[in-house]
Amino acid sequence: MVTDNLNQLNENILFEKIEETDKTIKYIINIIMFLGSLGFTITGISSYLNKDILPFLEVRNIIFFPQGLTMLIYGTLGLIFSINQFRILLLKIGEGYNEFNKINGTMTLFRKGQTNEQSDIKIVYQLIDIEALKIEVKTELFNNKQRIYICTKNKKDLPIFQPDRPLKIKELEEKGIKIASFLKIPIKGI
Repeated sequence: MVTDNLNQLNENILFEKIEETDKTIKYIINIIMFLGSLGFTITGISSYLNKDILPFLEVRNIIFFPQGLTMLIYGTLGLIFSINQFRILLLKIGEGYNEFNKINGTMTLFRKGQTNEQSDIKIVYQLIDIEALKIEVKTELFNNKQRIYICTKNKKDLPIFQPDRPLKIKELEEKGIKIASFLKIPIKGI
């Protein structure tokens, strides 16, 4: 879900903008899913009414139970999922930033929530409470997990970076090294 936007604004502030990647592809996939689901829903309703709602769809031969009902259910679920995905993309849910500020002595992790500010996630930690940076790489058959965590003194690991597609180990290490050297903390993992 994230792109690498790690920028050192000056010697005291390291800032990373977290953005959704491949938005165009996700919009195209959602449009296709929406139109397909709409077709299933209209076909299901047409079979229930035993009447062609759209003239180019001949559905009089489809019996409502079980085929028409099944198409109506799948179509409705597809419409709900595609509308929800459009909402997530438009409202930029999950996007935000990571900021390491030596002037204030704070680390701020912010992610956009649902429609109101109360659902936004903002975590602020003191830089002196950060013990280390942890890089985690797990490779399974079809699931590769790559994450960078901030390890705090109270033994909480806060995820600060999780790419949506696997990166080269070297790229992940370079990102971790840049953050760790800025904060002057050790790196665990890999």
